[in-house]
Amino acid sequence: MTALSVLDLSPIKQGFDAATALHESLELARHVEALGYRRYWLAEHHNMPGIASAATAVAIGHVAAGTKTIRVGAGGIMLPNHAPLVIAEQFGTLASLFPGRIDLGLGRAPGTDPRTAIALRRTMQGGVDTFAQDVQELLAYFAPSQPGQLVRAIPGEGTNVPIWILGSSHYGAQLAAALGLPYAFASHFAPADLEYALQIYRQQFRPSPYLDKPYVMLGLNVFAADTNDEAQLLFTSLEQAFINLRTGHPAPLPPPLPGYRDRLDPRLTDMLDSVLRCAIVGDPTAIDAGLGSFIARHQPDELMITAQIFYAAARRKSYEILAQVHAPSG
Repeated sequence: MTALSVLDLSPIKQGFDAATALHESLELARHVEALGYRRYWLAEHHNMPGIASAATAVAIGHVAAGTKTIRVGAGGIMLPNHAPLVIAEQFGTLASLFPGRIDLGLGRAPGTDPRTAIALRRTMQGGVDTFAQDVQELLAYFAPSQPGQLVRAIPGEGTNVPIWILGSSHYGAQLAAALGLPYAFASHFAPADLEYALQIYRQQFRPSPYLDKPYVMLGLNVFAADTNDEAQLLFTSLEQAFINLRTGHPAPLPPPLPGYRDRLDPRLTDMLDSVLRCAIVGDPTAIDAGLGSFIARHQPDELMITAQIFYAAARRKSYEILAQVHAPSG
């Protein structure tokens, strides 16, 4: 059965702060660990009023320290923002503290706006253009050191932290296939190239010391509740957040708003239908049917479930309902 995992943006909600967001992330991680979910990943974003996981390695350490068995990782680290050695040291430290539990997903996008990207990097040289080389450099830092190696990641070397390539286009699929790495596609917010990217990855995959056959993880929004109406209402928080972001007004995660779609310009409704079409929203019966259809169509090895639900108890219940209709296979 397809494994289930969690992607958390550690949402900062209207009227609350980052401390609350990070506390609720740990509560959710403990909850899904008990339910049998396989992984709990946090995402790197910067200058976003609604996301508390900017210092991603620190947030991962917070969650890993408060859980016992679930794998914890980055979904992902935006590698162009960092020197590979720094990431090797950070995740080598995490792997030393929590052996066998740390994952590292790598993305090519900045995870922010251009001005903030410059503030992070101080230069825009290299960046996405050297992503493939940076990934290979990072892989080498996690391997056992070689005689005469002048630069070593300590901690890091020999930890062999599992690396995933994240993507929302065919570029990541090509790179993951060429390097023989597992591939995670961001279908939860960028589904347009999903089928083409999967085709490329599966057809071009080369076995490697890391993986002998393709392994696909797909992002999926799941909003589950006791009734369809309740689930649809909870979903309006994510819809509002997307509209705010896409219209240049990022903000904390808003509470659900009854009738939200009814007041939208049809062009914005069409945009939501496009970017959020990989979303399953409803009661347990609807979740079961929607999940079965999605899995049958795309044949993922694993699903990375995200649910930007305003109410912490409702968010935990959504993951609980999903586990009831589809055993997580942790």
